[in-house]
Amino acid sequence: HFINQKQPVIVSYRTHYPAIDGLIKAGAQCIQADFSTNDGVMAFADEVLKSTHGLRAILHNASAWMAEKPGAPLTDVLACMMQIHVNTPYLLNHALERLLRGHGHAASDIIHFTDYVVERGSDKHIAYAASKAALDNMTRSFARKLAPEVKVNSIAPSLILFNEHDDAEYRQQALNKSLMKTAPGEKEVIDLVDYLLTSCFVTGRSFPLDGGRHLR
Repeated sequence: HFINQKQPVIVSYRTHYPAIDGLIKAGAQCIQADFSTNDGVMAFADEVLKSTHGLRAILHNASAWMAEKPGAPLTDVLACMMQIHVNTPYLLNHALERLLRGHGHAASDIIHFTDYVVERGSDKHIAYAASKAALDNMTRSFARKLAPEVKVNSIAPSLILFNEHDDAEYRQQALNKSLMKTAPGEKEVIDLVDYLLTSCFVTGRSFPLDGGRHLR
């Protein structure tokens, strides 16, 4: 979407998939990164700082999904979730702040991708929900810190797309959790991102994409 708009795009990836080759061919700069350690996060930030003198926006979409289950040490689960959802955006926002500043009033953006579970919690993914809630809170703190040059908002999605291997029974169960009973696809996310980028006023807010799931 942004490449089609002739917007320079920098993408982080941990594992190389064929889609990365497609992004590179389309003109994106793809940087391999390991966000499982703070050193890995800062190494990625250094690469970005070497690559550009300014950023229009940072979209934090890196995520991991771990449940509390037998055999998985709870300390490891919590540390992993906090590392990817809290440490990583926290460190990157600070490290890349100077690339976002200096472009004018409300001229730059940070968008955190949180989750629907921030609102209601999750008994099966407690650490995941807690880490996303921390990211949601951090949205407001960075909005205060970086205004009025940089707007900081979050998007809290539930079901957006199905995986190819999801069977019909699972799909129907998932669809029934929302009032709208549909998986809207990536366009719904893109449209909201575009709105946030073009707004000159909205900051420090979380925008649910859940199809009315909170009313079920």
